[in-house]
Amino acid sequence: MEILNKLKTVLKIDILIWLIVGLVLSLASCQNKSVSIDLAINSDTTTIEQEVIEKHETSSEFKTYWYAGEAEISSYKLEQWRYGEMREGTAVLVYVTEDFLPDVQVKANYQNANNIPVLKLNAIKKFNTGVYPYSIMQSTFYPVSNNKHALKVSSSMQEWCGHVYAQLNNRKQFEINSHSYFEGEADKTFKLDKAILENELWVKLRIDPKSLPTGDLKMIPSFEYLRLKHKTIKTYEASASLTGNTYSISYSELKRTLLITFNPEFPFDILNWEESFESGFGPNAKVLTTKAIKLKTIKSPYWQKNSNKDEMLRQTLKLD
Repeated sequence: MEILNKLKTVLKIDILIWLIVGLVLSLASCQNKSVSIDLAINSDTTTIEQEVIEKHETSSEFKTYWYAGEAEISSYKLEQWRYGEMREGTAVLVYVTEDFLPDVQVKANYQNANNIPVLKLNAIKKFNTGVYPYSIMQSTFYPVSNNKHALKVSSSMQEWCGHVYAQLNNRKQFEINSHSYFEGEADKTFKLDKAILENELWVKLRIDPKSLPTGDLKMIPSFEYLRLKHKTIKTYEASASLTGNTYSISYSELKRTLLITFNPEFPFDILNWEESFESGFGPNAKVLTTKAIKLKTIKSPYWQKNSNKDEMLRQTLKLD
């Protein structure tokens, strides 16, 4: 009986050891997750299945400015052409660093080794067309590593006739969802091969203007432009150049040119921009130019500035 009890004890220990070994092997296997390799920003549009989230060591200057717990907010005087007339309004560019969840593709609430550091841009325009107002907002989540396409782009537009929304998620391909109140533009879901996004260049410029793509390119224009002009979301032939502190993009098919002038010194803030495009048809067609000129830039944790007394900051930004 004593021998039998000893044998049971040995078997229990043996089983426990094997359970521990199995658990260790299982945990180790969980670490070998495959990730997808995104296209480098200046490459062609071939789809690559795997994505490697590379670590990127930013400069001390970049860290000091962008990781101070504040956003950079810049206001602009806006002259926006719409319905053949010039409209006065305001534009605001809000840049802020965030952690981004790669799977669900939203802002992360908590720090995690799998988070991707991004520099996010919220670009807002407000102007009136007669009795009713326009409100336009575009959000771009661009990796600080500056070697991939934007991870996500979204665009919304509201006016009294209705509202529209489009979203691009960067996965194996660009996955796009578009919603509109217009007939023929209602609810669409489709995929595109990866290409340079005009939206992402406004953030890439802030990280390193010298890395901006130049020459003959294939590019997806800004979601704002495509929506306002009722153009198809797709790649278009473009030509880009960097001359001094001005970056220009021209689309021959769209008869549209964008000029962005920025501070040549860090943090490369945007001073003004011009967007020229053809309006009308035949002999009545004319080139119209929308312009924005900087009014003021501040650094602020604006998400904490939501009381009535904080409205004075809108006066500082010359928005009221």
